[in-house]
Amino acid sequence: LVFAGGWSEAECRRAAEGAAAAGFDMLEVPLLDPAGVDAGMTRRVCDEVGVTPTTSLGLKIGADINSEDANEVAAGEALLNAALDATAAMGARVMCGVIYSALHKYGGVQTPAARANMVGALQRLAERAEGLGITLGLEPVNRYETNACNTAKDCRELCEAVGPNVVVHLDSYHAHIEEYSMARAVADAGARLGYVHIGESHRGALGEGQADLAALLAALRDADYAGPLVFESFSRKV
Repeated sequence: LVFAGGWSEAECRRAAEGAAAAGFDMLEVPLLDPAGVDAGMTRRVCDEVGVTPTTSLGLKIGADINSEDANEVAAGEALLNAALDATAAMGARVMCGVIYSALHKYGGVQTPAARANMVGALQRLAERAEGLGITLGLEPVNRYETNACNTAKDCRELCEAVGPNVVVHLDSYHAHIEEYSMARAVADAGARLGYVHIGESHRGALGEGQADLAALLAALRDADYAGPLVFESFSRKV
């Protein structure tokens, strides 16, 4: 989304070369439609350019493991497994994002049955991912986009409920909305913190919005965080 709006080979190459030219050694590839991404081509281009791919996605209405409806949960789990297959095929070692819920405003609080379905699906996915050498990152997002996981504390508790091979994927845009502070978010994630999105409050250029990115970076440094640090923006102007 920073470098390209689609994923043809030319767009993939532009994204990989753009990331490398900006000093990044990693490129996050959206998998909202896993069938629309040529994983083999992505792996080849990333290898040629010298960047490591990761993947991300969010679920959608009708394919949502955060649901009481068995058919909707099954469709969500199928989408996650298709994305995991694509992640493995492109040689990525992390699949992250809102992989526990559809991205939309729910009409009420999460029900116990929906949470049980969500945790069970994530446990199965995490076990399969571990066999492929892939770690799952769960991204807490703001209350207007899910009822399942809004803060780093929520996410750490969800990771603990799921078990091994899942980490907190912290995003500064959402943390700016939901957390008491960036430092507290990092502390609440604790040892489960494994992936970080750096994004501004307006999704544009860093340093031009209200997100306290200096405090986030200081907290990550103090916590000896050594995982991926990924710039996310929804504008190619930056």
